[in-house]
Amino acid sequence: MRFILGSGSPRRRELLGLLGVVPDEIRAPEIDETPLKGELPRAYCARIARQKAEALAVAGGEVLLCADTTVALGRRILGKPADIGEAAEFLTKLGGRRHQVITAVAVKTAEGLWEREVVSAVKMKRLSDLELNAYLQSGDWRGKAGGYGIQGMAGAFIPWIQGSYPAIMGLPLAETAGILQAAGYPLYRECAA
Repeated sequence: MRFILGSGSPRRRELLGLLGVVPDEIRAPEIDETPLKGELPRAYCARIARQKAEALAVAGGEVLLCADTTVALGRRILGKPADIGEAAEFLTKLGGRRHQVITAVAVKTAEGLWEREVVSAVKMKRLSDLELNAYLQSGDWRGKAGGYGIQGMAGAFIPWIQGSYPAIMGLPLAETAGILQAAGYPLYRECAA
């Protein structure tokens, strides 16, 4: 069975590797990720992962995995910052507060679509001007929901999480393994002796 990763994220590739999955092909879908008026963060995240999967065709014998990670501060969706100013705004708002990181996974085959969302709670400490400016200058905020990646320099700003660390990075391992198996992907193969 051919495995298609519907994401250009190096973090998702790395996390799949922990499950022993190496994509046969990478197809990054192009969709509009603008939230709908009044859309709540969990529903938004699930819709985006599903639309990514629906945007890509799969042939018989292929399994496609798409995912989306969203940071939510209350009902507000904090997507990928457009620029350094928006990244600074997001990080300032998150400082000293708990927020949610939602990752939705959609697995598609020619036979069907399997979906799962994982919600984790995260607390970011209030950042000093020095910490904020150093992080912004690092550029690590680019392309990351909420303007940070827990696996990088911003990990030093996160004193507490409740939930799934790999989901906060971008792919919940236990849930992903479960839906891949449900879709018929042979995740755990016996090694020949």
